[in-house]
Amino acid sequence: MENKNLTWLEALFDLIFVAAIAKATHLLMHEEHGVIPVEYLLKFVLIFVPIWWAWVGQSLFINRFGKDCVTQRLFMITQMIFIILMTASLSVNFDPYYIPFLIGYIGIRLLTSMQYLWISRWESGPRRRAAVYLGYVFLIGITVSLISVFFVSWPRYLILYLGIFIDIVVPILGRKYLVKAPTDTSHLLERFGLFSIILFGESIVSLIAVLHPEKGEWEAIIFTMISFIIVIAMWWQYFDNIEKKIDKKIKSTGQAIIYGHLFIYMSLSIIASAIQLAFLKDIHYQFLLILTFAATLIYFLSTTLVFHKYRIIKHRLNIFHLGLFLLILAAFLIIDLALIVPNIFIFVQLAVFFLIYAKVTT
Repeated sequence: MENKNLTWLEALFDLIFVAAIAKATHLLMHEEHGVIPVEYLLKFVLIFVPIWWAWVGQSLFINRFGKDCVTQRLFMITQMIFIILMTASLSVNFDPYYIPFLIGYIGIRLLTSMQYLWISRWESGPRRRAAVYLGYVFLIGITVSLISVFFVSWPRYLILYLGIFIDIVVPILGRKYLVKAPTDTSHLLERFGLFSIILFGESIVSLIAVLHPEKGEWEAIIFTMISFIIVIAMWWQYFDNIEKKIDKKIKSTGQAIIYGHLFIYMSLSIIASAIQLAFLKDIHYQFLLILTFAATLIYFLSTTLVFHKYRIIKHRLNIFHLGLFLLILAAFLIIDLALIVPNIFIFVQLAVFFLIYAKVTT
């Protein structure tokens, strides 16, 4: 199987998701009485997952079966229309926008299913069986989600996300088919890396929101610089691992990359919102600790999982490194719980952690 190269249409496809990610991240900016209400945390997850899965579905099809031909371009361009509709329908007050959101999401997923069934006519052997399997089983989740239109209130959302859950799980259940039609690891990492750039971009937006150089607020400038160090350390660790430590010739289903990145992406969104919350909002101290350290832990564990599986053997870390990083995080958290420290000091600790993480793992 030849290595795939990113096409300009794929780059445009990713660009449309920028607004969707921004809307999801913005949900975490709703602070009431010093905390983000559970309602908004839940809505963030419920909105983020369909965005991620809609993007993953097309990216995986392109990875396995994509060709830069007119038919596949038309499939992707049509999907973009549904992505725009779905993104426009994302709202805190979700009920009035449910139908256009459902049309957008179902349209994206149905077109992906049709792509698999279409390409199966031109494939043979294990690749054809993988395409047929995905094309038909995705219709199960799509149908379940579509049935939600006949319900109201909470049963509607329960059925919608049951269908999404089925959609997400069926590739795992069909591993015996997919392992014989492996992903292109190099292209897959490139695709997920580019989507990661969108998430890092949300942190840059937060830095700009905090920074007001015309006012000469040195506290804002210092906080921005410390937060920028966090972003750069995370970027350095993530992309240096992809470029220098990963064996891109490994043949696999890519599922560790796919599902691990859901948690990488969500933690990046949380860290982006935490930058603004810590400086611009009157956020409760203990809630800020929970938010920042939980996001850091999730990012650390998910990147460790994803990169460990694909690392060149001589570059793999051992249990000592895992214990070291967990010990550093635990020590910082204990200090912050024992002593009420300024918010900026919490971010200094995070900067130190990510600098060490980047240094040791790259």
